[in-house]
Amino acid sequence: MSVAKFLVLASLSLCAGTAIAQSPADEPAAIVELGAAASRTLQDATAAFGPDFAVEFTPIEKWLEIEAGATPVFSHHSTEWDTDLLFKKPWTLSENVEFMFGLGPEWIHTRTSGVTTNAIAGEVALDFMFWPAKKHKFGWYLEPGYDYSFAPGHERSVGISGGLLIAIHKPRP
Repeated sequence: MSVAKFLVLASLSLCAGTAIAQSPADEPAAIVELGAAASRTLQDATAAFGPDFAVEFTPIEKWLEIEAGATPVFSHHSTEWDTDLLFKKPWTLSENVEFMFGLGPEWIHTRTSGVTTNAIAGEVALDFMFWPAKKHKFGWYLEPGYDYSFAPGHERSVGISGGLLIAIHKPRP
């Protein structure tokens, strides 16, 4: 299956199915993700590791969450900054577990052996959020993903990030 077909099928799946509705009263204004990331290219199996930071908010309740994030990853003789904007469809699986399917554009800034390159890519991610307490103030996340670069060579990579969730709640009147 080509990547284009996969992305079309993945985006269509955003409209399919239902799950337990999210509670609007418990919905935070934003969620900050702080963690670590690891990735591996599929062409030459180069591994890279680094910190992960993202902010997520909900413009359309039960239908759309938007996440903007940045991840600097480091490997042997290479530094890469991945900046992404993911559009996610949320599902609440239980009071303490949420799942989101997301896709969106990514900008990749790479410096390898003194040579700097920039590329646009597409990213697909699965986002699992675990909230140990009912009030959803702090939790943790696990987010596996797939990147496809539109630059010459069409580099593909798989990765995973995980870490701490910090909910920013709206002030109560």
